[in-house]
Amino acid sequence: MKRIFAKKPINDLSLDNDDKALKRSIGPINLIIMGLGCIIGAGIFIVTGVASAHYSGPALVLSFVLSAIACIFTALCYAEFASMIPISGSVYTYTYVALGEIWAWMIGWVLMYEYLISASAVAVGWSSYIVGLFSSAGIILPQIITAPPGTGLINLPALFIIVLLTGILILGVKESTRFNAIIVMVNIVIILLFVIVGINHINPANYHPFMPYGFSGVLQGAAMVFFAYIGFDAVSTAAEETKNPQKTMPIGIIGSLIISSILYIVVAAVLNGMVPYNLLDTLSPVTFALKSVGVNWAASIVSFGALFGLTSVLLTSLFGQTRIFYSMSRDGLLPEIFSHLHESFRSPVLCILIVGIVAALIAAFFPLNVIIELVNIGTLSAFIFLALSIIILRKQHPEIPRKFKCPLVPLIPILSIVFCSFLIFQLSHTTLERFGISLLIGLAVYFAYGMKNSNLRANDGDCKLNTKFMIKYIQKFIQKLNYSYFKTIFNHISYLRGFKKL
Repeated sequence: MKRIFAKKPINDLSLDNDDKALKRSIGPINLIIMGLGCIIGAGIFIVTGVASAHYSGPALVLSFVLSAIACIFTALCYAEFASMIPISGSVYTYTYVALGEIWAWMIGWVLMYEYLISASAVAVGWSSYIVGLFSSAGIILPQIITAPPGTGLINLPALFIIVLLTGILILGVKESTRFNAIIVMVNIVIILLFVIVGINHINPANYHPFMPYGFSGVLQGAAMVFFAYIGFDAVSTAAEETKNPQKTMPIGIIGSLIISSILYIVVAAVLNGMVPYNLLDTLSPVTFALKSVGVNWAASIVSFGALFGLTSVLLTSLFGQTRIFYSMSRDGLLPEIFSHLHESFRSPVLCILIVGIVAALIAAFFPLNVIIELVNIGTLSAFIFLALSIIILRKQHPEIPRKFKCPLVPLIPILSIVFCSFLIFQLSHTTLERFGISLLIGLAVYFAYGMKNSNLRANDGDCKLNTKFMIKYIQKFIQKLNYSYFKTIFNHISYLRGFKKL
């Protein structure tokens, strides 16, 4: 038990002179742009329509506000950690220091899962926009090469964009952030165009009823649109590649969150004013709204601009996933080969290639279904552990210099935990089940490889693991969980939410 709960010494986290340290080349402006790139793409161009049609209605603005409040509490916790421990790894690294290895592994597993699925989902959305753009130009792409098996053969556009961005990431973070900056600037111009044009076509009657699904629908909508805000987590994964991270990281995290929150709330208000909420069940709600009011020229421009927004989200998601993968490999929890850096590019090439290939295959051969909820539950879980880590480290290591301090500790972290936990239980029963299965798979991988290869036990000759021991250990672990007790609690929650019991 002591082995799996071992904590990484906080004094051993300086890597600036390490041959495995990443190159510091990102400034505060580029960091804010990186956050905006992952936040203001898929949320506006994909999620807003589904959330409005099925959950919030015109009260979508309230859903965005609630999600933003939860994120603000979490962002303050992120800013403190990023200024205190400025290395790659995000919540994975923070949890390793505060709670121990087994929890760090699980959070790292969840983050890898989150980013990989997010990248694949956005690539499928990107493909639908590019197909629509070609169609409006009179070029009809065959369904056999634009849809996964079942309705087609392969989603080639989705595969293509992931392969292209994987190549850009290999060139290094400096080149990636330059490319991302151009995309984000175009994206913001497109969003402002939609707001300026759309505000002249608002019909006040479309805001009634304001809460067609009640306040519970607003809460479920908040859990859904939370997907739109996860970009500032990707900012924290770049801590090791940021110049003067103690000052730059808080600016990048909080700045990107504030700007994106304002844009989301404004777009949600305009969108629901232009079109009745029940008509917005589409993967391209912004374009649909403009076409509905007869502004086809703006719809074409926004469709083209949406490609930039989704490309930016995809690039940042792939970036975040590779950095988590890289950090876990450097700690010995994954094979060391994944943390080798290219001599010229100073980027983890093999790690990037593996992530790119897997994401491309998922996007090419699997349909877009309930992926957004799967991403959300992973992110919310990570945010809960982040807030717990802030409280623990304030107690255990008050002497550590903190260039930025989260205010009102432990109140702010506790509020973050409460908001994130509440949003988790707004997600569907099926999502909770799938998330539980993914955690069990993660535990199996840890006991099979990570536990005995961790750098914390590099010189521990007694740490030998075999299959028989692993099976016995997992059996004891499950017995200690007292499944029947948790089953009873979950059944009560399911009953209140209207789901079937286990």
